[in-house]
Amino acid sequence: MDIIFIDDFRVQTRIGIYPREQIMPQTVELSLQMGVSSTASAGASDDIRDTIDYAKVVDRLRQDLSTTQFGLLEKLAEHVSTLVLEEFRCSWVRVSVAKLGMMPGVRRVGVIIERSA
Repeated sequence: MDIIFIDDFRVQTRIGIYPREQIMPQTVELSLQMGVSSTASAGASDDIRDTIDYAKVVDRLRQDLSTTQFGLLEKLAEHVSTLVLEEFRCSWVRVSVAKLGMMPGVRRVGVIIERSA
C-alpha cells in the first residue's frame, strides 16, 4: 500500500457550536493521507489517470466545504473521509482537521481519524 498525501491544506468552511462561530466561515487546516495501490501503475505509465489527482481532491474539497456547515470537527473529518473514499480510488484515508488560534496560547486544536473503504 502506498500513500498519497496532502498536508496543511487551508480551506474556509462554517464550523462551530457557538453562535459567534456560525456567523462567518473559518479557516480550518486539513491534512490527508490516502492509501492506494495504484502508484506503481502511475510510476510505470507516467499518466495521472493511473493515480489520484491531488489537485482534483483539493478542488473538490474546496467546493464542497465552502457550502457545508458543521458543528464539530469530528463531523467535518467524517464528511471529508466519506467524500474521499467514495469519489477517489483509495483503500483508506487518514484525515487530520484543525481549527487555528481558537484559544489563547494554543496554535491548533483538532482531530485525526482513519477510515477504510
